Amino acid sequence: MNVEKIMVIGAGQMGSGIAQVCAQAGFTVLLNDLKPEFVERGLAGIEKNLARQVLKERITEDEKVAILANITASTNLVDAGTVDLVIEAAVENMAIKASIFKELDEIAPAHAILASNTSSLPITEIAAATTRPEKVIGMHFMNPVPVMKLVEIIRGLATADEVYKTIEDITKKLNKVPVEVNDFPGFVANRILMPMINEAIYTLYEGVATKEAIDDVMKLGMNHPMGPLTLADFIGLDTCLYIMETLHEGFGDDKYRPCPLLRKYVKAGWLGKKSGRGFYEYA
Repeated sequence: MNVEKIMVIGAGQMGSGIAQVCAQAGFTVLLNDLKPEFVERGLAGIEKNLARQVLKERITEDEKVAILANITASTNLVDAGTVDLVIEAAVENMAIKASIFKELDEIAPAHAILASNTSSLPITEIAAATTRPEKVIGMHFMNPVPVMKLVEIIRGLATADEVYKTIEDITKKLNKVPVEVNDFPGFVANRILMPMINEAIYTLYEGVATKEAIDDVMKLGMNHPMGPLTLADFIGLDTCLYIMETLHEGFGDDKYRPCPLLRKYVKAGWLGKKSGRGFYEYA
């Protein structure tokens, strides 16, 4: 299956990162979001990342210009009518994703593959919103996308072998490492990571240690690049809570019960770095 043109839905941190690596690999990219200012912000972030690469002499100015020329702004899903692959990177909410996929199913060409960058939601359920479940697949990139090598590729119940192979090949073209994962809540990355973060929050909640001490233990004792509470702030505490709720509901096991302190922070609007305050404060 030949893929030349890709639409990325969602111009936030994940979507703009995915658009950047696709454009760097030579694909024609449509970066789509609800409002022009959202797309412009995403494009500005991509340009800033590429400018940094020029300063570090990893790419030339001409290469930067060529990469940016591969990306076109879009604010209408109708633009999906000309693409070979859609990678959805919208908010982590099943109702929203199902609605997007239902609309894409009506717009995208019959041959087009519909992929979701979901970090925890069932691909089989997302695929059920379409009439082409064999062409629906999960492509879970890690954050920050231009830096991190891993992509979890998740088959839904009906995903065709040809579709899996196409996405595996594209992942390699993006200079990423594809890992096949079965369609279970949280897949592998978040099934392991989020309970660790949740347990760190419980440790703070129960007064076992300060947030700084908890992060230092994991950084200096376990060689993690950043502590779990700092990482939670970077991911977004609302995202952490949503994934823990997905795990709790999906497995029906109380070991995945979100910590009350996590719920309290989210209700307070303390969502981490993006809101200026989470476990830590950000200027």
